[in-house]
Amino acid sequence: MDQVIELLSLSPPGWGGNLLRGLLHSLEIAFGAFGFGLLIGLGGACGKLYGGPVLRDLLAVYTTVVRAVPELVLILILYYVGTDLLNKASEAMGYGRVEISGVAAGIWVLGIVQGAYATEVLRGAIKAVPSGQMEAARAYGMPPFLMLRRVTIPAMMPFAIPGLANLWLIATKDTALLAVVGFNELTQETRQAASSTRAYFTFFLAAGALYLMVTLLSGSVFARIEAWARRGQPSLRKAAT
Repeated sequence: MDQVIELLSLSPPGWGGNLLRGLLHSLEIAFGAFGFGLLIGLGGACGKLYGGPVLRDLLAVYTTVVRAVPELVLILILYYVGTDLLNKASEAMGYGRVEISGVAAGIWVLGIVQGAYATEVLRGAIKAVPSGQMEAARAYGMPPFLMLRRVTIPAMMPFAIPGLANLWLIATKDTALLAVVGFNELTQETRQAASSTRAYFTFFLAAGALYLMVTLLSGSVFARIEAWARRGQPSLRKAAT
């Protein structure tokens, strides 16, 4: 037990500080990717519902391809191909090679993946909004952006939050896949600590406990957000009676 405490201590020779730093990097990437994915998803959902046939077809290809290809393969493709194209474009404009930070690249790669799933979650949530509310907003003469902000988004939130909560948890776990391209997130830090000390069980169990802690805390936060979004609505228990 004393050896485990020493290995997980925050100061050297313990590796606890490394694990917490990796967790912070994981959460940083997850927050950025989740927010970026929400922006893509909202635009994609509106495009699929209200856009022209060409835009709808392009978005259908995007969501289908991203959801069909394994996420690890997508991460490798988006990371290496994306950075290569960016550097070639920079060199073509007369600039040198661009140094991309690991956090920015991770947010961009996972955000593209999150955006495809968020598009379908938000599209389904918008379609679940009663059509009478949308027709009433149009009858009042609301422009599209104002109707989206004051009617569509508030009305769709109760339908979207459960799916978005799952996407957030997927984002926190998908950060572990970024270890294959060398990002120092929690999984990468755990592997380094375990390989240096040969205490694989101890460190991976500690990493699992940290991921579980994030999941439990996230579940509590999203439950409060869902309760806030459903304020004024009858609960399922009351509706059943």
